[in-house]
Amino acid sequence: MFPEFTLRYARLPEHFFLRFDPVPVKAPKLVAFNRPLAEQLGFDLAAFDAHQAAEWFAGNAVPAGAEPVAQAYAGHQFGHFNPRLGDGRAVLLGEVTDCEGRLRDIQLKGAGMTPFSRGADGRAPLGPVLREYLVSEAMHVLGVPTTRALAAVTTGERVFRRVPEPGAVLTRVAASHLRVGTFQYFAARDDIEAVRTLADMAIERHYPHLLGPELADVAEGERYLALVEAVAARQATLVAKWMGLGFIHGVMNTDNCSIAGETIDYGPCAFMEAYDPATVFSSIDEGGRYAYRNQPWIAQWNLARFAETLIPLIDGDQERAIEKATEVIKRYEPLYEAEWLAVMRGKLGLTKEEEGDRALVDAFLEALQAGRADFTLAFRYLAEAVEGDAPALLELFEAREGIEAWLPRWRERLAREDNGPAEIAARMRAVNPLYIPRNHKVEEALAAAAEGDLAPFEALREVLADPFTEQPGREAYARPAPPTEAVFRTFCGT
Repeated sequence: MFPEFTLRYARLPEHFFLRFDPVPVKAPKLVAFNRPLAEQLGFDLAAFDAHQAAEWFAGNAVPAGAEPVAQAYAGHQFGHFNPRLGDGRAVLLGEVTDCEGRLRDIQLKGAGMTPFSRGADGRAPLGPVLREYLVSEAMHVLGVPTTRALAAVTTGERVFRRVPEPGAVLTRVAASHLRVGTFQYFAARDDIEAVRTLADMAIERHYPHLLGPELADVAEGERYLALVEAVAARQATLVAKWMGLGFIHGVMNTDNCSIAGETIDYGPCAFMEAYDPATVFSSIDEGGRYAYRNQPWIAQWNLARFAETLIPLIDGDQERAIEKATEVIKRYEPLYEAEWLAVMRGKLGLTKEEEGDRALVDAFLEALQAGRADFTLAFRYLAEAVEGDAPALLELFEAREGIEAWLPRWRERLAREDNGPAEIAARMRAVNPLYIPRNHKVEEALAAAAEGDLAPFEALREVLADPFTEQPGREAYARPAPPTEAVFRTFCGT
């Protein structure tokens, strides 16, 4: 059933990973399978067998051609450097080439204790597995670069976190699992050749334009500097999309920062409801380091750590290399600002660029915060206000002075667009979702799944597959949580 594996990472020198076979589980059962993604990856679905698939996706059987490895990496965790992290509960089976010719990693999460586990059990509870499945697939449909969920399997065993929970394994698909922390692992050991190997792999796999004929005469150091700039550009685009959706990652450690520019590692992530830039959900982010408003600048901080690993490759003169890398990192800020403003213009129905657009966006966000309005629905219902009254929008606001003062300014700005009201409203509905993974709905689905009832999970998955289209009878999925059901803390599940 599996497509043919390539083993590019497993063919690197062995200090890049530790070979590790998944630890078998008691009674694997397939509870979710992403058939469209499997088809895109080249799986033979005509030969699909749920029982055999459960054995593979649980790690009880290794697919033909796979060579499981646990990848080595380090990372700054909440600003503190740990020189040895690595895959403590995950194994990379290998890479496959999808139907568009793109190389994709296939990884099992929750596959048992590896040599990187540092005393943990290497397992994953069902709740975090299904959370990552739901949220990562929702992010994909919402247009955000992300890892994908291919399958979820229950293990027939219990794992122990805050309370005993059913065990599970997630099969994750990624452009790669190269992280800033991967580079840091080898830089911390002064292994410059290993860093060079990783950089060359990243360029070949994710940024092949840096190998184009027009760059054939570029000095090697300039190519590695260009890699930093390319990674920064993707991070700017990624985080701008997060901010446009009110998404809060929760753990933006350098080991969770993908060189490919994808959202990776959905732990205590959540979507903001009432708009507040200081919002934090993660139970372990006590200082608010990864609060919503800090995400763009944490991304820049992570990029600086990435650039540090490449300093010996950028220029033989360390001071000159640092100066060059610093200039690239500084350019992230205006790059991000441009990406963010483009996202927000789209959400407000604007296609032209005018000097006052930033102030217009800021004023709307200030009105949202003053009125404690729901972030997602405020943008969605704004489409109704293009021409006139918008009672559904105004009802979101506890205090309406700010939004009532802002609406005439916005309509005046819309009047300078080329399209009419109907076209503008349709354009807005195409980028402002009605449905997101509401925290209380996700928790409701996870709680039911822990009791053996997957119906709420399946219903939520179906709703989130079409987030921009109104789905009659599913109004509850669009509404913010009632006060008695609001979720203010999330947990990483590791």
